[in-house]
Amino acid sequence: MLEKKRAENFPVALRILPKELRTDLGALYDVARVIDDLGDESAGDRTEALSRFREDLVRAWDGVPEEPVLRALVPVIRARGLELEPFDRLVQANLADQLVTRYATQEDLEGYCVLSANPVGRIVLRIFGVHSAEADRLSDLVCTALQLLEHCQDVAEDHRAGRIYLPQRDLAAFGVDERDLAGVEPVVAKQVRRALDLLAGGRALLNHLHGWARLAIAGYLAGGLATADALRRADYRVLAGTPRPGKRDLLVHLIRLLGGGR
Repeated sequence: MLEKKRAENFPVALRILPKELRTDLGALYDVARVIDDLGDESAGDRTEALSRFREDLVRAWDGVPEEPVLRALVPVIRARGLELEPFDRLVQANLADQLVTRYATQEDLEGYCVLSANPVGRIVLRIFGVHSAEADRLSDLVCTALQLLEHCQDVAEDHRAGRIYLPQRDLAAFGVDERDLAGVEPVVAKQVRRALDLLAGGRALLNHLHGWARLAIAGYLAGGLATADALRRADYRVLAGTPRPGKRDLLVHLIRLLGGGR
């Protein structure tokens, strides 16, 4: 089941990477997926389940975790010199989800992305051997954008779970009642524009990368741009279904990014 979920979420551009990189990135994705599942789907006390996983996560840096996904992460930690903090932030984000279901402002929402999305980008950079404060900053822009776009795609699903990852201030400004989110399209459109601005700012990350790292990050960027295209084509109607990016759009954006075009 974990392999199936990884296949569904593993960016297409990363599937052509050398096996060693795919394995290490896959270990990251598997850990992130388990953390998300504990926070979203775990039976019983999810806070307790996340806290137990967090304790085992710490043990991974001693080389003695119990969870299979963390045991698979141990050689990656050692080979790539990974740090605990970004993984711990992913747990913190899911712990926050157990308590916080609304965000008043865009700034609050982007603060959540500091925990839920940006750490993944930084871990990816470390796996590719990139250690640069400027690369981290640009990666944060990209990852925040990708998280905002995912929130836009998942508005209906999140709402059914009792969560809204759209700024309350914007919902109020457009007269959207959170009980049914009718008329939410202009709020989603505004979020997509914000995400595109962030992607435009983060695109300079490609100038800091070479080889497989550049291809991989271009794949993330292309995925974000293609997702924005899908949301626009759906006229931002996200309550009836989840707009998905087309493979052709993703490929076109990837070619343009790698070729230096817009």
